[in-house]
Amino acid sequence: MAKSKNKFFVVWDGKEPGIYKSWEECKQQTHGYAGAKYKGFETEAEAKEAMVSPYWNYIGKNAKTKKPNEQLIVKYGMPIIESLSVDAACSGNPGLMEYQGVYTRTGEVVFKQGPFKEGTNNIGEFLALVHGLALLKQKNLSIPVYTDSKTAQAWVKKKKAKTEVQRTPQNEILFELIARAEKWLAENEYATEILKWHTEAWGEIPADFGRK
Repeated sequence: MAKSKNKFFVVWDGKEPGIYKSWEECKQQTHGYAGAKYKGFETEAEAKEAMVSPYWNYIGKNAKTKKPNEQLIVKYGMPIIESLSVDAACSGNPGLMEYQGVYTRTGEVVFKQGPFKEGTNNIGEFLALVHGLALLKQKNLSIPVYTDSKTAQAWVKKKKAKTEVQRTPQNEILFELIARAEKWLAENEYATEILKWHTEAWGEIPADFGRK
């Protein structure tokens, strides 16, 4: 068996996050810790860069094959890790649609809905964003919510889903959810900050379904 070249280990989410200089030290911080996020690197410089970057740039289905665009990082900064990320996926337009919200720092799924028939990605993004806003208000959590959809942001701002999808018996439940979301927006005030996820700088949003 080939000996690993990794000499430095980054623990993003573990008993004590940090950089460790042996696998045994890393193991002590991650073994038995549910949802631990860690990865080995050959050099200390790589480890230090990874430590101050989001874990999804390095592990999981959204791991980048190249380094983040430094110019865009300077332009946008880094995402706020203590946040909620929402996204939707749709096979067809219209087609089967589902949406979810995840805790940005760990990727833990906070809510997931669907699949729904005869939906669209825009509808899913809108419902996911309102679902996230309502949940954060209900739990009295003062963290921002990220979306990569300008359309969803615009619909939420106007408190109206401007979809061109025709209402049918197959997607009746979706239109009921849209009406419920619009009603919530009309009747509720919220302090939650809605932020744009800059995919070109940070990679896919953590709530992404990974079907692109």
